[in-house]
Amino acid sequence: MAESEELPSAHHAEPFATRLLAWFAREGRHDLPWQRDRTLYRVWISEVMLQQTQVTAVIPYFERFMAQFPDVAALAAAAEDEVLHLWSGLGYYARARNLLRSARLVVQDHGGTMPDALEALHALPGIGRSTAGAILAQALDRRHPILDANVKRVLARWAGIDGFPGEAAVVARLWQLSEQLTPTERAGDYTQAIMDLGATCCRLRKPACARCPVSADCVARRDGRQAQLPVPRAQRARPLRVAHWLLICRGDSVLLSRRPADGIWGGLYGFLEAVDAPSLRGLAASRALRADVLLRPLSPLRHGFTHFELEIHPWVVASADVVEAEGETWYNLCQPAVLGLATPVAALIAQLRAEQNLMVAVSGV
Repeated sequence: MAESEELPSAHHAEPFATRLLAWFAREGRHDLPWQRDRTLYRVWISEVMLQQTQVTAVIPYFERFMAQFPDVAALAAAAEDEVLHLWSGLGYYARARNLLRSARLVVQDHGGTMPDALEALHALPGIGRSTAGAILAQALDRRHPILDANVKRVLARWAGIDGFPGEAAVVARLWQLSEQLTPTERAGDYTQAIMDLGATCCRLRKPACARCPVSADCVARRDGRQAQLPVPRAQRARPLRVAHWLLICRGDSVLLSRRPADGIWGGLYGFLEAVDAPSLRGLAASRALRADVLLRPLSPLRHGFTHFELEIHPWVVASADVVEAEGETWYNLCQPAVLGLATPVAALIAQLRAEQNLMVAVSGV
C-alpha cells in the first residue's frame, strides 16, 4: 500500500469478519486443549506457549503444564527449576521465567485472581498488547484487536501494506486495520479465526489462496505479491559462535551448573563451558583435574538461535575428585532430578546414559 493510500474503509469490516467466521466454522480449530474449560489462566498459559511456537509442539507441553500447575496459585508456589523442567525443549525460556514472575505478582497484587482488564494484563511480565487482547478475547469473548505474527501476515497481504512489520510506522498501520476489522460480536471466535487463517491457510510459504475466505479482495493475491508480503526483515548472516563443554562424570552422575538468568538458556542447567580448547584445559585444571587427564571428545552439535549459530564441542572426563561449587549439582543419569535442561544438554545426557547402559549390558552387571 502506497503512503498516499488509505486503509480499507469501515464498510469492509463486516464482510471480512463475516467471511472469516464462516470459514472458521468449517475449517477452524475448535478442540484444542486450551479451548476446553476456558479460563483466563489456561488461555494465558496457552498464548504465551504459542508465541513463536507451533500448535502441534505446544499441545503436549500445555497438557503437562496444566497437570502440574492447574491454577495460578499452584504456579506461583512452584520452584523455578520445576517450571523450567516442564518447559525444557520448548525454547525461548524467558517466557517460562516470566510466567512464574507473573503468577507470583497475581498472587501478591491481585489476590490470586487473574486480572481481567487489558492494562493490568499488559503490565505483567511477558504479556504484550496483542497477547493481553487475545487472552481477554479468547477467555471472555471481549472485543480486543490482536496483532501476532500470523495476523500481521494476513493483514499485510490482504490490505497490501508494504514495509517490514517490525517497523513502528508499519505496526501502527496494522494495528489500525486490526482495530477496524475486529467485530463487536464473537470476538473470541474472530481472534481464533484470524490466527488459524495465518497458521493454516495464509502461510508464510506456499499460501493456500484458493481456500482463503478473504482472497477475493486480497491485494497480495490480486497483484501476485504473496511472496513479497509481508516485507521480510533485511537478511543478515548469522555469525557462528563456538563453545567447548566439559562433561565431568562421576559414577552414574554428571556435573551440571546453573546458567546465568540473563543469557541464553537463562536459569537452565548445563555443562561447564569454555570458549576454546586451551581454555577448556584451563577450566579442567581449575577443577582439580590432572593436567594429563584424558578428555574424550564427542561429536560436535549445532544449535540455531535467532541471531547466531552455536557450534558445541563436548568433552567427557571421568573424575571422582571434583567437588561441586555453588550453583552446581551432580545430576544422576539413572534417577534424574527435576531441572530445566536445554535441548543440546538433554541430548548429551541421553548419550551418556546410553553409553552407561551399554557398558552395563556388556559387563553383565
